[in-house]
Amino acid sequence: MTKAELKEFLDEKAEFYESPSFLESDPIQIPHHFSKKEDIEIAAFLTATIAWGNRRSIINNATRLMALMDNAPYDFVTSHGDKDLIPLENFVHRTFNGEDLMVFIKGLQNIYLNRGGLEQVFTKFQEKSTLQPAITKLKGLFFEIEHQRRTQKHISNPTNGSAAKRMNMFLRWMVRPNDKKVDFGLWKSISPHKLSCPLDVHSGNVARKLQLLQRKQNDAKALVELDKNLRRLDSNDPVKYDFALFGLGVFERF
Repeated sequence: MTKAELKEFLDEKAEFYESPSFLESDPIQIPHHFSKKEDIEIAAFLTATIAWGNRRSIINNATRLMALMDNAPYDFVTSHGDKDLIPLENFVHRTFNGEDLMVFIKGLQNIYLNRGGLEQVFTKFQEKSTLQPAITKLKGLFFEIEHQRRTQKHISNPTNGSAAKRMNMFLRWMVRPNDKKVDFGLWKSISPHKLSCPLDVHSGNVARKLQLLQRKQNDAKALVELDKNLRRLDSNDPVKYDFALFGLGVFERF
């Protein structure tokens, strides 16, 4: 397949899968329940945090998580008292438990009250062609508060070799335009060309079959390689191809 043929193929698949019907089975449906910017950000951040495993389980647990915050995530994060956190103690999604959730609520409170919010952090620490160092910086600021060390594993660190799939998915949701009513396009201060593909087993396997990726591990080095090749196909919006790679892998068993 020539580069032109590959681009045409992936453009067609991206166009097909980036549609409102995508929301029916994807965790991105959770932040779509909200209209206030900060509610969307926090709902998206927490949903992305638990976005591993069975997608129906992710959606169910993220829905429960929003209910635990009275379906007003920003108000809950910024205004909660200690008693408000008690109902969160029994929350569990795989290895993310109630203790982790309470730390995340306090971490988000610190980010919004003392660091200007999630958008401000990523905007401030973005680099010329990538957001990966900003993810590392966000993690450092997020865990300024008192916490158990085990909770740190729930935010990946690209500097330590992680592909940071969930954080890159969250950033895609926030930055890419809302033209197709899937992603939100909330963060105008960050260009979509800086986004990285949320690299997981599905997108990684499809990318290798299409010779967009040679490295066998789904790690930070693989992400750099995939980003480079996707930007050759579309330098302005490379992560639109996440829809194509994911759709081909999950829905078409490519």
